Amino acid sequence: MRIRVRRIHILLLRSFAGPFAMTFLIVIFIMVMQFLFKYINDLIGKGLEFPVVSEFVLYLTASMVPMALPLAILMAALMTFGNLGEFYELTAMKSSGISLVRIMLPLIFVAVFLSIGAFLFSNYVLPVANLKMRSLLYDIQRKRPAFQIVDGIFYNGIEGYSMRIDSKDPNSNILYGIRIYDHTERKGNTLVTVADSGHMKVSDDDQYLIFTLYSGRSYNEIESDRKNKQGFTYPHRRDLFQEQTILIELTGFGLDRTDESLFKSNYSMMSLKMLGHYEDSFKTEIHKIYNSLGVALSQRTYYNYKRPGPRSTPKELKEDEFVLYRLNFDSLYNEMEDRYKVQTIGQALTQARASMNHISTSRTNSAAKVTRLRKYQIEIQRKFTLSFACLIFFFIGAPLGAIIRKGGLGMPTVISVIFFLAWYVLSMTGEQFARDSAISPVFGMWLSSAILLPIGIWLTYKSMTDSPLMNMETYYLFFRKIRRRIRYTRIKLGVKT
Repeated sequence: MRIRVRRIHILLLRSFAGPFAMTFLIVIFIMVMQFLFKYINDLIGKGLEFPVVSEFVLYLTASMVPMALPLAILMAALMTFGNLGEFYELTAMKSSGISLVRIMLPLIFVAVFLSIGAFLFSNYVLPVANLKMRSLLYDIQRKRPAFQIVDGIFYNGIEGYSMRIDSKDPNSNILYGIRIYDHTERKGNTLVTVADSGHMKVSDDDQYLIFTLYSGRSYNEIESDRKNKQGFTYPHRRDLFQEQTILIELTGFGLDRTDESLFKSNYSMMSLKMLGHYEDSFKTEIHKIYNSLGVALSQRTYYNYKRPGPRSTPKELKEDEFVLYRLNFDSLYNEMEDRYKVQTIGQALTQARASMNHISTSRTNSAAKVTRLRKYQIEIQRKFTLSFACLIFFFIGAPLGAIIRKGGLGMPTVISVIFFLAWYVLSMTGEQFARDSAISPVFGMWLSSAILLPIGIWLTYKSMTDSPLMNMETYYLFFRKIRRRIRYTRIKLGVKT
């Protein structure tokens, strides 16, 4: 019996490994493509080298692992147990006296192992992958498109220059009808170079664009200090040349790597320890704002006047010690002379406006810090919820596959996408509520898990009891019974049908 169970466990592990690897790679590929399509305008036409593209895709793939892992586990569990149920292998195992929980036991350990691995990956690997991916994406976005001049169209991609060519020989790469407008001094078209032909190339270090021009002329309008009736005069200068070389600096065309330390303060690029440190720091700053506001309002506004307190003996109170008294403003106001009442009201209004400004400033500062605090708190919970989702999706996929008894990619894919979308929508809804401080970050991030976990437990129970959950005839008989009951009640009450 023990040997037979061991063989069944080995069979399940082999049946699960193939679909899991396939679905994981497919989900990763889809998510990477979706991200690339989102930023396609920032990536195309930049002339990126293959090592840079490979590095970016590698970091992007690593950043997608925590999101792809739960969906891959769900689809793999559905396909594995769906195939076993479709070919009655699961029925044969149960008929031999082996319970469903014992059949699922090795895959439960695999799901627990993957959940722990997902947490460790999210805590140690994912911050580094996000840091390198985001910094590289920022550098790629700042990189200018690859230098390319189209016939008959002005090219303004180089700062301070505008150039145009009439045609280009594809065999010899000779340019014809070249016009170069130098706008580096920001004075308009005061320096223009025209050539009949020429060729261009980029220097070996990719820092300069070298134009070699033939049979041309350059026009230069030089600003003079002499004034006439219309203002400044611009003497015209024309130079003819048979061959001339122009050196243009290419700024912004290379991929300049930014210091990664500039991005380390982002919450998605921190480990659990760093997130906890920032959370404590923001909580301390928020408490300081609240405490300073309370002290300012209580000591400077409500209790702004101080009187020396009574002293029974000189040793009890020092000479410069004062006791705060709460004043009765109505009595003080009525005791004043009429000429001082207007002045007192004005001073009170000024003090009230100053207090309102102080309250408004403190509220703005605290709201900004609370918003940032929520981001760090949400990221802390995300590291746990993504790993816990692996367990939830396994206990949804495995029993559901045993119930529906359909393998392959068709039915499991549809069901997996439905459950994953439900989990994703619930997660985004709870996260948004937590960002808006409508609910606590703990409750908001665990909302999807709290809803889907009972569903997984219920499906596991139904699968253990061999419930005909997906048998349409069962639902047909159920509704037919309800219809007969309603009809019998209407006849008994004398209602015509």
